[in-house]
Amino acid sequence: MMRFAAAPHVEKRPVAEVVVLPCFQEKGHARPVLEVRSLQPYTTAPLTLKDFTGKEGELLYVYTKDQPEKRLVLLGLGAREKVTTETLRRAYASFAKSCHPRKIKMANLIVPEVQELSPESVLRGILEGILLANYRFDKLKAESNHATVLLQKICLVGVNKSVLPLAVKHASICEGVYLVRDLANSNADEVTPQYLIQAAQKLAKRESAVKVTVFNKARLIKEKMGLILAVGRASQNEPAMIFLEYNGLPKGLSKHGAKEKDHTVLVGKGITYDTGGLNLKSSGMETMKCDMAGAAVVLAVISVASALKLPIHLTAILATAENCISSSSYKPGDVYKGYTGKTVEITNTDAEGRLVLADALAYAAKKLKPTRIVDVATLTGGVDVALGNEATGLMSNNDALADLLIRAGSETFERVWRLPMHEEYRDLLKSDVADLKNAAGRSASPITAATFLKDFINDIPWAHLDIASTAFLSEAKRYHPKFATGVGVRLLIEFLEHL
Repeated sequence: MMRFAAAPHVEKRPVAEVVVLPCFQEKGHARPVLEVRSLQPYTTAPLTLKDFTGKEGELLYVYTKDQPEKRLVLLGLGAREKVTTETLRRAYASFAKSCHPRKIKMANLIVPEVQELSPESVLRGILEGILLANYRFDKLKAESNHATVLLQKICLVGVNKSVLPLAVKHASICEGVYLVRDLANSNADEVTPQYLIQAAQKLAKRESAVKVTVFNKARLIKEKMGLILAVGRASQNEPAMIFLEYNGLPKGLSKHGAKEKDHTVLVGKGITYDTGGLNLKSSGMETMKCDMAGAAVVLAVISVASALKLPIHLTAILATAENCISSSSYKPGDVYKGYTGKTVEITNTDAEGRLVLADALAYAAKKLKPTRIVDVATLTGGVDVALGNEATGLMSNNDALADLLIRAGSETFERVWRLPMHEEYRDLLKSDVADLKNAAGRSASPITAATFLKDFINDIPWAHLDIASTAFLSEAKRYHPKFATGVGVRLLIEFLEHL
């Protein structure tokens, strides 16, 4: 984990490899947020010549003498009145990425004051920008190619030590993001349902407040979870349903208090590899190791919630299986019965995620007494057509729950966009031979997928997050690396903190 220090005055900053001086842009000129007399000999020329103008994300390295650092970075924040937490994330992410080829491990950051933002929001933007960008996935390369050197320590200059717990908090949250990225980027041959079981058990061993229960294939059969069993039956790696429970509610609450009964359940789609089944994918299969990103997210959220000791009662369910092809593959046109007893006609074996989620949601609704349920899934390609990779699709049966998620998405810039769930969409799932069918074609596909899930949660407040377009990127973007992003962890922690 990143190490942090604080220095209340710029003159007392420690020795480091670089010092970052942020600058606002005013009338085409850069204005440092703080006049540092010892640094003026190095800033005067680039500012006077306008080699550096302070526009958002602009970087200029200057080399110094007789300073605690050999490098000075001028970092542009743009116009002062337009600076937001997201502006800071992007600017400091640019700085973090510039450190990697220079093999910089230690940095001093002069913390700016932004009148429109609280000090906490400023620090959040700085820390999240650096931490989210300070990541590389290279474990599959030969050791000789492990060339990336990451930042290891930052000192926040101009603040006192009281801010360090906030820094540690954001580092813990970003460790959860790294966990999701690592799981989704790793080989599908490694990250199987059994690997996720081991990851959950390892977490519970480390965090005493977390308890794990595993439904293996025999237990799934006993519980009559025919939908997840159908999806996973062609694979040599058996399907599983993994339950992680964290209870951080303070002891001694009134027996009549509403808080002790409040219980949030998160459900994650954990298809560790998706061929599409007998409806074989025609393209894009090389990215399908990330189809378990939803399960990775809820696992990471439990880990972070426990590390932060959030005062909540939280259960995460990882519904995990491989959707493979063999003589035992589940078949288009056949009908399978799920945990609720409802039957489902399979019209597309590549619409498997909603099947494993359905059994998990139904069990949660019946057995876990949830106050609310949120599921996270790389569910449909249609959400990418609708929203691209700038927003996660949100569908919900409860306005208050949806509003909380929208607000959390706005705070974290893991934005969500709510799509309608009109009753008429249910007609598209009618089957002539079963209670409903699992897919209704391309029209409104993200909505019909969510409508299918809605059939399994009764009237419990529920929200569905379709992260198919935001969980995995074909190119690096801002503070997100190429491939797995870890989207959803910061969003859900923000949501849980403000329940």
